[in-house]
Amino acid sequence: MKEPSTSVTADGDKPTPAFDALTPIDELTRGERTRDDFFDAVIGLDSPATASEVADRAGHGVDAAREYLAWFERLGVVTKVTESPATYDRNAAYLEWRRVQRLQREYTTDELLAQLQTATEADEKYATEFDTDTPDSVSIAGYAADTDQSVETVWETLSAWKTARRRIDLLERAIMAADTAEQQSAV
Repeated sequence: MKEPSTSVTADGDKPTPAFDALTPIDELTRGERTRDDFFDAVIGLDSPATASEVADRAGHGVDAAREYLAWFERLGVVTKVTESPATYDRNAAYLEWRRVQRLQREYTTDELLAQLQTATEADEKYATEFDTDTPDSVSIAGYAADTDQSVETVWETLSAWKTARRRIDLLERAIMAADTAEQQSAV
């Protein structure tokens, strides 16, 4: 291996950089872009928030938060809930749309159909297990007592059932959207 030139090697007579004075690496790598920091902050909202609260979550200034929130509102990522003070909430419909788009990008129609079949079978299994058509009609505590299961176990099973139902909805939407796109491209 060739030795580096003397212009780039450390010399005992020259001062070395003050590495402790450098910006910590985690601050340099946090969010590739300011937009991403704000996007992550608004996607994480579980209730309406002000620009100041979003700025705190994103680790940036309030003025930048206002600009990004206005832009995200135009894109449909957030909705403005109140005017004064302006509060914003994430738009659940936008997130659903993104999930559908991701499914279409990552899977073929046949793969989506196979996943839909699996999710539908799980849904039917849960409906049979709980002897009802919807997880919302099950009393967690009541079912736990009737079946001698822990409340936590029943809650976990009901959560899995709800997840299967949400998955069915997303998969059906992705399949229908893919079908519509294929029909339009054939015209």
